Amino acid sequence: MNLSQYTKEFAYNIKLAYPVILGMLGHTLIGIVDNYMVGNLGSTELAAVSLGNSFIFLAIAVGIGFSTAITPLIAEAHAEKNDKKIRTTFHHGLLLCSILGVSLFIVTVLSKQLMYFMDQPKAVVELAAPYIDWVAFSMIPMVIYQGYKQFADGLSLTKYSMYSIILTNIVHVFFNYALIYGFWIFPKLGVTGAALGTVISRIMMVVFMHYLMKHNVVMNQYFKNFTFKEIKKSIIKKIIRLGFPSSMQMLFEVTLFTAAIWLSGTLGKNSQAANQIALILASSTFMVAMGLSVTAMIRVGNSRGIADYKNLIIVARSIFLLAIIVESFFALTFVVFHNFLPHLFLNTTDPAQALDNIEIISITSKLLLVAAIFQISDGIQVVVLGALRGLQDVKIPMYITFVAYWVIGFPVSFYLGRYTDLKAVGVWIGLLAGLTAAALFLYIRFASLTRKLVVEHTNKEILEQ
Repeated sequence: MNLSQYTKEFAYNIKLAYPVILGMLGHTLIGIVDNYMVGNLGSTELAAVSLGNSFIFLAIAVGIGFSTAITPLIAEAHAEKNDKKIRTTFHHGLLLCSILGVSLFIVTVLSKQLMYFMDQPKAVVELAAPYIDWVAFSMIPMVIYQGYKQFADGLSLTKYSMYSIILTNIVHVFFNYALIYGFWIFPKLGVTGAALGTVISRIMMVVFMHYLMKHNVVMNQYFKNFTFKEIKKSIIKKIIRLGFPSSMQMLFEVTLFTAAIWLSGTLGKNSQAANQIALILASSTFMVAMGLSVTAMIRVGNSRGIADYKNLIIVARSIFLLAIIVESFFALTFVVFHNFLPHLFLNTTDPAQALDNIEIISITSKLLLVAAIFQISDGIQVVVLGALRGLQDVKIPMYITFVAYWVIGFPVSFYLGRYTDLKAVGVWIGLLAGLTAAALFLYIRFASLTRKLVVEHTNKEILEQ
């Protein structure tokens, strides 16, 4: 193996990935701002937002997962220099994202009735209900935005979503502050104000994205003359065929981590707090792998478009290698600072919390040692998944992720967490088992599929000669 053929691709990979990473961290920042501002109102309000968001996260996973179908189709058409195919895919993708956004809004509002059977404090449920209604409504602009984003990503124009998210965060902070606490002409609405701040910022996110893209010379041509007469059942079916399994892949992973939060909650409040701290840290570093996953989707989609399968393998492996290097660095950081990092999330000046803090720090530091290892597994599985999406191979990976997370990962988490002394650490060992299984099986799938494509393409060239 000639290492230089992979490392020479690093610069372009990073150029494509860094705006995606910053954009995703911007999305995370919206949630952090909500928690920080609502947290100042009191624990009941914070619990209401946390409960409400547990419903929203699952819907977001479905929406984002489905929209990823657009990127490989656009990347393939872009490599083929087929402007008509790009335009058609964009219009069909945006229409389907709009329909899905409305559907997720309706389903989320209806599912909030489950709160009343979850043995939650009455005060928390009463505050969470209107919060869910409004934030569920924000799913409509959120998923429409994803349609725009995945289209721009497919054209390798990844900076536009980054610019949009930066502007969105500015809008979000202003309206959150004004509507939560009351400011100038704005009423004090508390938790509902946080929800409205999210709605306004997500509507503006679409507005910013539309404006920035429409005023780009390359993309402007694809915005003209939309008509429902051009909508074709065959293209809708193609996007759904790619989008549905992709949304399920993301849902399987998100629900596994949601189950880990629930399992940690059954072990006590300190285990849950430790789980939350470790999860915030692991999720932040995961954004880098997600950025590289989108890069894999784009570049593999481009290579597929021109049927250059040998270069496709080199490009994909270069991204896998980059992900391993970056995630190994984060793993080392977690190992070195596993005793220090938990302090950043706790109020260590309050004597009343001293005993709880000691236990939380002890649990979190152990979780971070497990997280250090699963950084690498998580990074590999998500970039390989991105490469497979670039190949438009989604059905088999959907089954792989289900088996890895729910046949292997969750049973291990449940058993070690509930029936051994490992407790919260056992829950995370289950997450590690699931992510490692996913990384291994997905890579085997990628290797066998690309080997087959190279052989088929070589035989075709021989026959044509």
